[in-house]
Order: sequence, then structure tokens, then C-alpha cells
Amino acid sequence: MSRTADPALLAAARARRREILEPLSGLLLGMFVSMLAATVVSTSLPVIVHDLGGDQAALTWVVTAMLLTTAISTPVWGKLADLFPRKRLIQTALVIFVLATAAAGFAQDPGTLIAFRAVQGLGAGGMAALSQVIMADIISPRERGKYMGLFGGVMALATIGGPLLGGLITDAIGWRWNFYVAIPFAVAALIILQRTLNLAHTRRGRVSIDYVGIVLLATAVSLTLVWITNAGTGFDWWSWTTALMAGGAVVAAALFIVVELRSREPLIPLWLFRDRTFTLAVTASIATGVSMFGATVFLSQYMQMARGATPAEAGLMTLPMIAGLLTASIGIGQLITRYGHWKPYLIAGAVSMTAGAAMLSTLEYDTPYVFAAVSMFLLGAGVGSTMQNLVLIVQNTARPEAMGAASAGVAFFRSLGGTVGVSTMGAALAASVTDLFGTYREALAAAIAELGTAGAAVARSLESGTLPAVSTLPEPVRVIVEDIYAQGIAHSFLIAVPLALASLVAIIFLPNIPLTRLTTGERLAAGEAGLATESAGEAVAGASARVAARDEQAAQSRSAAPTDAESPGR
Repeated sequence: MSRTADPALLAAARARRREILEPLSGLLLGMFVSMLAATVVSTSLPVIVHDLGGDQAALTWVVTAMLLTTAISTPVWGKLADLFPRKRLIQTALVIFVLATAAAGFAQDPGTLIAFRAVQGLGAGGMAALSQVIMADIISPRERGKYMGLFGGVMALATIGGPLLGGLITDAIGWRWNFYVAIPFAVAALIILQRTLNLAHTRRGRVSIDYVGIVLLATAVSLTLVWITNAGTGFDWWSWTTALMAGGAVVAAALFIVVELRSREPLIPLWLFRDRTFTLAVTASIATGVSMFGATVFLSQYMQMARGATPAEAGLMTLPMIAGLLTASIGIGQLITRYGHWKPYLIAGAVSMTAGAAMLSTLEYDTPYVFAAVSMFLLGAGVGSTMQNLVLIVQNTARPEAMGAASAGVAFFRSLGGTVGVSTMGAALAASVTDLFGTYREALAAAIAELGTAGAAVARSLESGTLPAVSTLPEPVRVIVEDIYAQGIAHSFLIAVPLALASLVAIIFLPNIPLTRLTTGERLAAGEAGLATESAGEAVAGASARVAARDEQAAQSRSAAPTDAESPGR
């Protein structure tokens, strides 16, 4: 019996694995495209902004414009995923992203580049939200750990490998080609998704989209970012402009909450925050977003502005972070699937992330590279341990009919944390650099005077307000400028340390709920059959109890059958 059963079981297991991996390959490729196109320009940003005549604020906005629209659009896509066919939505998001990416390559000034990066974010938000939702459709939370590791590995590869590729392209053929490199991968992703992704869609009679909530959310987040970026440079921190922007953001946020409480189809269902798991996971994901996006932007800038590296060299020098991300995301995903335990790994990841951020906040222009590499590895391992698994934990307890909103909610707050965090770190960097240039004015003047007639061009370059090309500066001036940017970037990383500590505390208090083996579709089916309860664990227990009761009843019937047959009249 066992010899005849084993091949059948193996064939069923292989078929199940193929059912998962075929559509998953399209999702992974689509995710890789969105992440690659977003990160491939990070090491090139100092060169791009310098060539387009931008300053430190422009560099920050090139990054935050995309993060802003990603954050705002993520819950919108998540809500749409609960209302409309998800396959069509993810293909639409991918097309929007690729077209905006290609258009950004033709930008002739910082404003145009920032505008197209904002459109990029609309597609990126869809890819981030929908890939998680669709994954929940085809894989149960208990199985999902090893596949989450694949997602984490792809994100890690694109997050840090993208800057390396971008640096090589910039040095070899020019930075504009960074915006075109993802197009072939995008076409392949669209073809694979069309052929392999087959999802059942439950049609709903009436659907409504919370347009007022979208506008209020965009207003609140945009005003906050504009205020953080320009306060202290464009206007004083304590001024009427600050009062109007900060006050407007608070009012918009308050109105957003009121609208969401009254909306029939809220953009972010506020009842989600009644779930302790969701609330704590959101808190932890904010710090993860700051660490991930902040490291991507400012580590590359540190390597170029404080150590005089070229874009390609900067990409190579940040490889320890990709090593940490890949090792932690793939390895921990496998461990979670094998043993079913997740909490110890997330706590260790949060500790690693905190230690890495603290070490990076001590960087100087002449810090030994080994120290910087260890710091990057720890930060990467922390992000890889927590990034995808926080979504997994929320999906494990979320209601199946609100899976899109719950998954997108975590991704939204991670993107929002990254957006506000990068803006805050960029503003702190700009303010620090401005102050330090004033502090080192006499030393710079002396170094420039030593250059003789060549010093006039260097002085004009530094006074223009654009980002300096540090690697091309004369040695006496370069050392001072590297020291200035090293201190400013280290000060920026100090902002991530308390947030990482808050993430650690939130993860410690997360309820340690076992992972269910049911997919979202199976949980929905169980609910329709009256087998689902408030939690997935109770659903499984209820189903098991009913199966056991049916088996016992059948056994009793079989034992009673001979007696009935022997009775008179049968």
C-alpha cells in the first residue's frame, strides 16, 4: 500500500509546488522590476543631480517623491484588490511603473525628474501591495515562510544590487540608461503573469472607492514632507509657514480619520487597529522602512561624498548590506516554514537592525571599511529578518475578506515610514552640511588659496549650491568636504536608532500566534461553509472538530449496521 501511495503523494506534492512556483515567478519578476527601477539610480543620484543642476534638497525629493506616491497609493491598491480582479490590477500597476521609468530617463531638469519619479511611485505602490495579497491567495501562512524568503531575497537583490548595477552603467555609458534597464524584465513579467496567474474573483454588486479619503491622506502626507524638507532652509522652524503646513497636515489627518470611520469602503479600515497584531506590526514596519530606504539613499551618498568613491565603487562597497539582507530573508523564511516559530527570529532581527543603525551613526570619513561593512551587514540582516515577515504575521490573523487592506496597510506604513524618514534624514543632512561649511569656512579658504589660480573654479563650484563632485576636487579641499559630509550623514543615521528600538519593543509585545496552514481562499471557503471563526486558528480547530465528529458518527453507524441487518423484517 505504501509503495503505491508514495509516488502518488510525491506527484501531488510536485503538482502543488508547480502551481505555486509558476505564478510566483511572475510576481517575483514584477517585484524585481519595480525595486530595480527604483534603486538602480540611487548610487547615481549625486551625479544625476549634479548634471541637472540640483542641490541636496533636490536629491532628497528625487527619492521622497516616489516614496510619497508609493505610500499613498499602496492602501488604494490594497482596497482595489478587495473589489476588482487582482490579475488585471497588478498588470496595470506594472505598466504604469515602466512607462514612468522610461519617461524619467528623458528629464532635463530636477523638476521633471521628480515629477516622473512621483508617477513611478503609483505603480510601485501597486506592485508592493498586490504581490503580497496575491501571494496570500495561493500560499498558506505556514508554507509562506520559505516563499517570503524568496520575496525578501529578490527585494534585497534589487535594493542593493540595483545601486551596484546603476553605478556600473553610469560609469560605462551614462546615467540615463539606468532608467531603461528594467524594461525587458517588465515585458517578461507581464507575459509570465498573463500566462500563469489564474485567480478566482468574487464579483460584488456595488463597489465604492473612498476618493475623499485618498485626497485627505495625500494632503496630510504631502504637507508633512514639504514642511520637513524645507523647514530650516526655506523658512524657519518656528514661523507662520510652519504653523500653516503642520497645522494643515494635522487637520487633514483628523478629517481623514473622520471620513474613514463613516465610509462604506474605507481606504484604511480603522477597525484593523483593534487587532493588537496589526497595530504592533505597523509600528515595527515603520522603523524597517526608515532603515531600508535610508540605508539605500545615504550609504551610497556616504561612499561617494565622504570617501570619494565613484558610483560603481559605491555599489561594490555597499555589498555587505545585500549579504545581510539575502542571508536573513531567505534563511529565516526557511526556518519559519520548517519549525513554525517566528517570534525569536524577528526579535533577533530587530536587535541586529538597532545595532547596525547605531554603528552607522558613528561613521567618519576615515572610518575603517571593515567597521562600516559590519555595520551594513547587521542593518541588512535586521531589515531582511523583519520586512516580509511582519506582513506574514498580519496576514495570519487578518480577516480573509479584508486581506488586501490589511496587507497593504503594513506596506503603506512601511513606505510612509521610509518616506518621512528619508525626508527627515535628508533635511538633517542638509542642515548639518550647511552649518559645517560655515564652521570650516576658514579652513576651506586656506585650502583653496593654496591652489592658486585653479582655486577660483573650485570656490565657484562649492558656492553654487549644487552637490559637489567630491572625487574630482583637489586633495586639500576634498578631505575637508569629505569630513563635512561624513559628519552630516552619520548625524542622519542617528535618527534611525530610536525608531529601531521602538520596533524591537513592538516585536517583543507581538502576540505569538501559530501560523495557519490555510490559504486565503480556503479560509474564505471555510467561512462560507460556517467553519470560520474570528481567528484562523479557531477556524482550523472548528473544522477539525467537525471532521472528528463526522468520523465518529460514521464509525458508530458502521458498528450498528450488522445488528440492524440481523433484526426481524430486514
